[in-house]
Amino acid sequence: MIATLLRVLGRDYARPVRRTVALMTVTAIAEGLSYALLVPVLRALFGGTPGEVWPWLAGFGAAVAVYAVLRYAGDLAGFRVGSTLLRGMYHRLGDHLARLPLGWYGAGRVGEVSVLASRGVLQAMSVIAHLLAPFVSACVTPLTVVAVMLAFDWWLGLAALAAAPLVVAIQVWSGRAMAAADAERHERDQQATARVIEFLQAQPVLRAGGRTAERFRLLDDSLRDVQRASRRSTLSALPAAVGLTLVVQAMFTGVLVLGAALALGARIGAAEVLSILVLAARCADPLLSLAETGGKLRAARAELARLDAVLRTEPLPEPADPVVPERHDLEFDAVTFRHGDRTVVDGVSLSVREGQRLAVVGPSGAGKSTLLQLIARFHDVDAGAVRVGGVDVRAMAAAELMSRIAIVFQDVYLFDGTIEENVRLGRPDATAAEVRAAATAARLDEVVERLPGGWSATVGEGGALLSGGERQRVSIARALLKDAPVVLLDEVTSALDPVNETAVQDGIERLMAGRTVVMVAHRLRTVRRADRIVVLEHGRITEDGTHEELLRRGGRYAGFWDLSLEPAHD
Repeated sequence: MIATLLRVLGRDYARPVRRTVALMTVTAIAEGLSYALLVPVLRALFGGTPGEVWPWLAGFGAAVAVYAVLRYAGDLAGFRVGSTLLRGMYHRLGDHLARLPLGWYGAGRVGEVSVLASRGVLQAMSVIAHLLAPFVSACVTPLTVVAVMLAFDWWLGLAALAAAPLVVAIQVWSGRAMAAADAERHERDQQATARVIEFLQAQPVLRAGGRTAERFRLLDDSLRDVQRASRRSTLSALPAAVGLTLVVQAMFTGVLVLGAALALGARIGAAEVLSILVLAARCADPLLSLAETGGKLRAARAELARLDAVLRTEPLPEPADPVVPERHDLEFDAVTFRHGDRTVVDGVSLSVREGQRLAVVGPSGAGKSTLLQLIARFHDVDAGAVRVGGVDVRAMAAAELMSRIAIVFQDVYLFDGTIEENVRLGRPDATAAEVRAAATAARLDEVVERLPGGWSATVGEGGALLSGGERQRVSIARALLKDAPVVLLDEVTSALDPVNETAVQDGIERLMAGRTVVMVAHRLRTVRRADRIVVLEHGRITEDGTHEELLRRGGRYAGFWDLSLEPAHD
């Protein structure tokens, strides 16, 4: 398990982890050896010369003091290394998730990543801080005590040692027996987490349907599945716990009977028998804790394996010798992209000259937004090439590509901070004057003026304290501040009221000025001034031309345009 932990985190953490494990092992040996000093202490107390006990008591006290110091140092080292590993794991997992292609975030990933990034990481990284010391103590301290017993009387030592293979066998059997139950419990937990998130997100729909007083059946079913899986997991752990208790108690009873027989045969004295029983009791206690500690370690190992699987998922490859384009024109060269078994983009070829505005229209599911994502390299194409300035985006460094692109999506996500902090995401090193200028151009200053707190006003998680139009203005201000030469717009005004649509459209016009633009829109009034319009259907370009040219042809675009004008005739 330690090897898996180091593989997940990287070899930079190997030395402190190994040093901590070594310190915990020495601590467990010191604990066992301190118990060994009880033999001469009890022998002196119950013998004919009790005054000789003082040197042994002093030695026992010194051994306990050494053990206490080692235990303190070991626990402290475990907590420090554990917190370091936890911080390192969060950083590595976050960096890796940010590099994975968006296609990886499919159905079910929300629950999986939520559980993994919260409880999963904590459980896996708790091994060093909370579980390793008890586990090492449960394994090493009894073996040290048995070694002392073997040195004192080999019959008693062998009797105690006989339990070792049975304990190992029970732990192995328990791990195999609980593997399926633990896997089912984890799967049910993921499903329940996803259902809870779905339940929260579906509140508007449930309330609109008058179901606020009803229980959400899908969530109830998931929670019942979790309950059943938890019950099965608990029941599968019972035989191992009972078996381990029986073996340890049988070992203790065997040592007791054998010690009594040896005492009756005058091979050892009463003091020795009492000492052996004390040692056997100290050997039994940590062994009995193995069932609980072993179960926690199995759960942590399972979470660690899931973390390892996520971290082994290959991100989009970075070029060995990245190329930097000198222009900012765009080109799709026979591009094909598939999502699962579905072909989303099918052999698309088109070019956008530098400084030109291209509008992409078409029915829902035609692949319009996918074109934007392929330009930003959220996915890699299955065939063909996407080029920026004549350079394949796969030949560009990811940071270089993203520095040249500003993206404004329909659904804007804002972080739970101030408006200024969210705008600064476009360019963190911008001056205050540059931030204000971008906000003014996006007409965000109007929003700031009426908010209590102004620029220091918080937007809430996801921007919940702002309206959709206000969030969109923040997004446009962010893009303006970035000042990238390529702008991608995805359904920016489709869900805005007339007032916000006008303000956002003004900001977009400023954003598009002098830049290479690809925009996706359902409202055709926003695309009529584009230099070029393409109609996308079933992943293919079916029409291409200017607004006037496409209207004259009387094709699919003309039909869309007529439909967009119908409300004006009412």
